[in-house]
Amino acid sequence: ASTPSAILRDFNGVLVSDFYSGYDALPFRQQRCLVHLLRDVNDDLLRHPFDNDMRELAGRFGALLRLITETASRFGLKSRHLRKHKQDVNAFYRGISRGIYRSEIALGYRRRFEKNRERLFTFLDCDCVPWNNNNAEHAVKAFARLRNVIGSSGSAEGLREYLTLLSVSETCSYKGVRFLDFLQSGEMDVHAYAARLRRRNAGLGGIRRFQRSRRSTTVPLRRKVT
Repeated sequence: ASTPSAILRDFNGVLVSDFYSGYDALPFRQQRCLVHLLRDVNDDLLRHPFDNDMRELAGRFGALLRLITETASRFGLKSRHLRKHKQDVNAFYRGISRGIYRSEIALGYRRRFEKNRERLFTFLDCDCVPWNNNNAEHAVKAFARLRNVIGSSGSAEGLREYLTLLSVSETCSYKGVRFLDFLQSGEMDVHAYAARLRRRNAGLGGIRRFQRSRRSTTVPLRRKVT
């Protein structure tokens, strides 16, 4: 549990993670992965198909998540659209707190929901914060593939260099920047490089729009017929 604190000591964003308890003591805002939670709920529902309490609780959670993800699919991860679902979240918690659950598994999930209440729906108040950690799990696949190839034959120094390049490559990917172009640019900051590209492309787009408008308003000369 000391590893996240050491690695993230200068972090000041929103941490999107699974439910590993080592993250609980970190001082910044957090978003728990709802895909992990939904998968756990579905797995236990399959294992206990005749548990009516579990079915009722799972139904409430599924209905809430469908409402939120429909909005996210339509408008993106924008808090001005997602914030309205805080009322639905409050209604969900009122429902499970008043529910009379007798099965141990349903009671366990109610405790889990209540324990993580401040970390399950942080993304409703933040722009561009995902409600799952699929991005992180996708990014680490490249390292998992390397591990499967080299096994235990790699050196610590080689792994550090590879992970540094992998981190830069994934950051470029999420910023819409070509990895090789960034390396050849000599720039040391991916964010600054991406911002400069956006400004340049925006300027070129304005020039192209101006040129198209000039072409569209140009009156062709007519040859005088004698």
